[in-house]
Amino acid sequence: MSETSLNEPIYKTDALIAEDIDAYLDVHQHKTMLRFITCGSVDDGKSTLIGRLLYDSKMIFEDQLAALEADSKRVGTQGQEIDFALLVDGLAAEREQGITIDVAYRFFATEKRKFIVADTPGHEQYTRNMVTGASTADLAVILIDARKGVLTQTRRHTYLCHLLGIKNIVLAVNKMDLVDYDQSIFNRILMSYRAFASELGITHFTAIPISGFKGDNITTLSENTPWYHGVSLMEHLETVEVADSAAAQKPFRMAVQWVNRPNLDFRGFSGQISSGVIRPGDAVRVLPSGKTSTVSRIVTMDGDLDEALAGQSVTLCFADEIDCSRGDVITIADDPVECADQFEATLVWMDEAEMLPGRAYWLKIGTQTVSATLSVPKYQVNVNSMEQLAARTLDLNAIGVLTVTTDRHIPFTPYADNHDLGGFILIDKISNATVAAGMIRFSLRRADNVHWQATDIGRAHHATLKNQKPAVLWLTGLSGAGKSTIANKVEQRLARMNRHTFLLDGDNVRHGLNKDLGFTDADRVENIRRVGEVAKLMTDAGLIVITAFISPFRAERDMVRQMMQPGEFIEIHVNTPLDEAEKRDVKGLYKKARSGQLKNFTGIDSPYEAPESPEIHIDTTALTADEAADAIVAHLIP
Repeated sequence: MSETSLNEPIYKTDALIAEDIDAYLDVHQHKTMLRFITCGSVDDGKSTLIGRLLYDSKMIFEDQLAALEADSKRVGTQGQEIDFALLVDGLAAEREQGITIDVAYRFFATEKRKFIVADTPGHEQYTRNMVTGASTADLAVILIDARKGVLTQTRRHTYLCHLLGIKNIVLAVNKMDLVDYDQSIFNRILMSYRAFASELGITHFTAIPISGFKGDNITTLSENTPWYHGVSLMEHLETVEVADSAAAQKPFRMAVQWVNRPNLDFRGFSGQISSGVIRPGDAVRVLPSGKTSTVSRIVTMDGDLDEALAGQSVTLCFADEIDCSRGDVITIADDPVECADQFEATLVWMDEAEMLPGRAYWLKIGTQTVSATLSVPKYQVNVNSMEQLAARTLDLNAIGVLTVTTDRHIPFTPYADNHDLGGFILIDKISNATVAAGMIRFSLRRADNVHWQATDIGRAHHATLKNQKPAVLWLTGLSGAGKSTIANKVEQRLARMNRHTFLLDGDNVRHGLNKDLGFTDADRVENIRRVGEVAKLMTDAGLIVITAFISPFRAERDMVRQMMQPGEFIEIHVNTPLDEAEKRDVKGLYKKARSGQLKNFTGIDSPYEAPESPEIHIDTTALTADEAADAIVAHLIP
């Protein structure tokens, strides 16, 4: 395309708008929608390409148009067509202000189709934002700077798009004008990318040589690349098949977002249909309960429907009064989804703090949120070589495969079958930050084979025999705070009262049960998880369990609290200032930590998160160990 032709209208919509605006709006309303993402390394030309697409489509939306018109008036170009350079400058200004550090969505249309494009940052540290944009995309435009070739970020973004199930990939080799439209350079990049893509199992993609700045092969084929015999980028975007119809061919699934009951005569279950078709009279099953019924009505704001398809938001009414609530999944009765509490999943870690195996996170899948823990990764993927590397954890932007365990059975499908019911995010319970995105591969067979064995003698009988109420006295504080001393005195007092107790001390446990663990954050999490499970078993036996552990992280203390019966977990903060704890350093640990001989020592080079609202607060600068023990026993046994 020559530069002089850029101002010529490409799509002839003006005549239809002038003649019959209603007809134009009707045509526009029924156009198909393509959601696509532009991604690649920094400065590969994503914003320039998007600016070219917006400019050439002549369909810039109102907010962008108003801003550009204001700039036009400011620079004295009133009455003239908005200049391409001005548009690109506007996008660049947004980038400089940090807006495209997050995902920036652009809306435009042509005569044939409507588009939503997600402009994502190319920086490695913002990979999480690229994942956000790709999660709802039908197509990915992977940009490569013709001068640089295939880079690590190119591979990472391609791999993530493949993981997220994007079937349509366009390899846009950009800035061909800066390499004199050299066909050999294009072919060399194409061969390199094809070799990498084949390792991922990507068998088909569309490669186009372009110049976002000059406009080559963007909307029409360019005379500068006579050796290229494919279609322009815009023609490909307008004609590529959108997989909307594929979702309608799959079995019916809908996650319940809320229960709608405005009065006693109406009870409906609202949500967006993830896949399939539903009609009144169809038999359905609600999971995880497994209860069945038939659909009596399909209700919408515009009235009842005779049929509803994937993508529609509806309210279903049942012929029977069965239990169904938010987070449940409604499926066709004879083809339900699976339910499990253990899965193998691919995880993209998005947080600057590394993943901590054993820590409990919130897992959000569909419309349901549950508590989940992660195993040590089975392997981490090297995006350059596709090697499966051994890993103890995952750090920022790492991709790994591991086991996810939820605290209850949840309905799901593998991500490859249904993105809505197979994709999830992980949320830190303390900060509420999203730390990872995951894709379920399959449930683990042991999740189906291992069942809870009911016993006739339960925890209530054990507690009655001992004439006491089970409890966990959880002492937490810095090393040297006096936890073990106080815990020992508490047990002595309870023994004199004929109470059945057991003391779990941090150092003692590391001689046996946890002798394989070190003092990294991940090992500390696993240390407390194991102790929590042991304490839970001991309370089932009717015992009063006393623990003395630094247990530096709030998340793990809260995890143990959730394991116990309500009211059984008593958090005791043995509060000693750091300088006072160092004065009591009978083991010489602080001295070693200060000199660098002892790594990951709490309070020095590893954090301690003090309890925010413990049941008991012990100030060891104001109370002796005996006074502290008396206070704890008085709280337990008034």
